[in-house]
Amino acid sequence: MSLTQKVAKSPSYFDAILPLICLICVVASSVYFFGLEAMSGPLQVGILIIIMLTIFILLKNGHAWDEISQAGQRGIASITGAIFILLSVGALIAAWNLSGTIPTLIYYGIKTISPNWFYPIAFFICGVTSLSIGSSWTTAGTIGVGLVGLASMLGLSPEITAGAVISGAYVGDKLSPLSETALLSAQINDVPIYEHISFQARTTIPTAILALILFLIVGVISEKPNVDAALLEAELSQFEAIYRISIWNLIPLLFLIILSILRIPAVLAILLSALFACFMSIFLQPDILIHFAQKSFNETATTLEISSIIKSIWLVLAKGFSIETGLPEMDALLSRGGMHSMLITIWLILVAITFGTLVDEFGLLNKLVTPILVRAKSTPKLIVSVVLTALGLNATAGDQYIALLIPSRLFKKEFTKRGLENKLLSRTVADASIVTSPLVAWNSCGAYMAAVLGVSTLSYMPFAFFNILAPLMSVAFALLFYRAPKKID
Repeated sequence: MSLTQKVAKSPSYFDAILPLICLICVVASSVYFFGLEAMSGPLQVGILIIIMLTIFILLKNGHAWDEISQAGQRGIASITGAIFILLSVGALIAAWNLSGTIPTLIYYGIKTISPNWFYPIAFFICGVTSLSIGSSWTTAGTIGVGLVGLASMLGLSPEITAGAVISGAYVGDKLSPLSETALLSAQINDVPIYEHISFQARTTIPTAILALILFLIVGVISEKPNVDAALLEAELSQFEAIYRISIWNLIPLLFLIILSILRIPAVLAILLSALFACFMSIFLQPDILIHFAQKSFNETATTLEISSIIKSIWLVLAKGFSIETGLPEMDALLSRGGMHSMLITIWLILVAITFGTLVDEFGLLNKLVTPILVRAKSTPKLIVSVVLTALGLNATAGDQYIALLIPSRLFKKEFTKRGLENKLLSRTVADASIVTSPLVAWNSCGAYMAAVLGVSTLSYMPFAFFNILAPLMSVAFALLFYRAPKKID
């Protein structure tokens, strides 16, 4: 141990609470000043400033710069795998739009809608879509926008529909191996992704069933609108005019499912599926590929050379898929993905994990959480403490990544000390942090959902049944099943 480490003193309560108070102020002010644009850079800059403040506190307490720097490096190293997976997910979304996989999922989803069962079907469709692509934001920003708009045209409640869309979207955010938050939950708690998902399903599936029942009840007791069949056909015809809609377009999805069943490492499975979808687009959507090349490289030929195909696929994977149909709503729906689209999220994760690592490794969070841990003598009480901490951070810090990362860092040592498996912590944190983020108006997720769906957070919040029930289900499991899984020596 170096001399600097010997003289380093423990943080005071003021040292421990000051960075968190400043973090709350920075997050709140960035959302206030920039709204949805806060996540595009201002929020990250604000957190970097808080990191600098934290470093000054650590230096004041006698910690060496090298010691602080190495801690930050360890934090970033812990999410290296998740970063590569995030880039792969961005490429996959773009590739699936190019191959027609996502449009076909949306097409068949709309085709199955009946106004009498609109809300549970909306929940189901968004659940299936989010499980397929692993993104609640993409699901809400694509098929969710269409469902809310369709609900308004059919005389149904946009508020209930938005609640159903968000509920379904976050089912996949918790259970899909493509979900960045599911991947991060597993990664930060040192749990293999498929093991995390399997354990996560024990609380997620019952919650989803309860949510589906509630949407069925709401659908039955709500007023029935008159059905306009022509409107539904118009929605479907837009997809048919752009893509060659066929069941064959779902082959890339089947390929990914097979790779997942074979337990291929997630990053390899996702990248392979993205490349496979791009290859299949040559046969499934040649007109789309030609249109993209003409738009991107000023190609004029009606058939593409091999070099043009390679350039198009390369660009799709890097910067995402885009299309100009003459219909702004359709263009916004289909122009998605690319590794580039994940860079802002990666930036946010990098600064959040660095901040979380510093306040954790140097005892700032431990100073505040010790009184909680002293009172949480049983496993159920410990799990309730994790849930309340995650909920509190979601409401105060205003970002789901912070609410996910900090409790994981905060309680990980205590779970290990008590012989509890890491997957119990990863599941509990996910139940409390990921799905509750869109319920907070000033949270980045709540602001995003309100903006893209056109329904205020307070209006859809009572109907986001899955999101409300998820942390309650986690607490119920903790209270009812006292024998939590233990580590096997």
